[in-house]
Amino acid sequence: MNSFDVLIVGGSAAGLSCALILGSAMGKPFAEGKKVGIITHQKSSALNTAELNNVLGFKKGTKGADILEEGMNQLSDLYPRVVQIDKEKVVSVKGESPNLIVKTNKNEYTAAAVVIAVGPSNMFAIEGLKQYVVPHTSIPAQKEKIMLKNSKHVVKDGVFVAGVLAGWRSQYAIAAGSGALVATDILTIWNNGNHTMIHDVVE
Repeated sequence: MNSFDVLIVGGSAAGLSCALILGSAMGKPFAEGKKVGIITHQKSSALNTAELNNVLGFKKGTKGADILEEGMNQLSDLYPRVVQIDKEKVVSVKGESPNLIVKTNKNEYTAAAVVIAVGPSNMFAIEGLKQYVVPHTSIPAQKEKIMLKNSKHVVKDGVFVAGVLAGWRSQYAIAAGSGALVATDILTIWNNGNHTMIHDVVE
């Protein structure tokens, strides 16, 4: 059985942003020996049909589908220690931290922490988390979107939620920032409660 310190579920803006921040910390002493994985299921991502003209740094006409592909390439090129799990869909998250059990349509994994970063569809079907589903509070009710009840991205001990599913509005920058915030929360936990951020600087 594959075991992770953090397993991210969802390979869109929030999930990839979370993975990139965690990956960038892999060389730090507080992250020594940590194992991070991401289940990069992207089929239902809203980015597949998006054009991103109002995102800082993106050129006019940037396609969301291209960002999804480029994001996975960026992750593998810069932070290859983050394990990318492709062509699997999570069907359940059960158990308690640090022994959460994540089952997909193909495999089973254990994780100390899980980050749920899938979309807010009312077809949400991850067993073990359905009891946390509530109507989305920041998207018009007629769209019938859902979110997971959480307090500062924490659903329950060891289970985090990021992106639109955490209750944020469906803007790319907001979703990506939510994923990054969850990553820094996890890094802070790893670093004995010391507030932790990872910055690159020009040399």
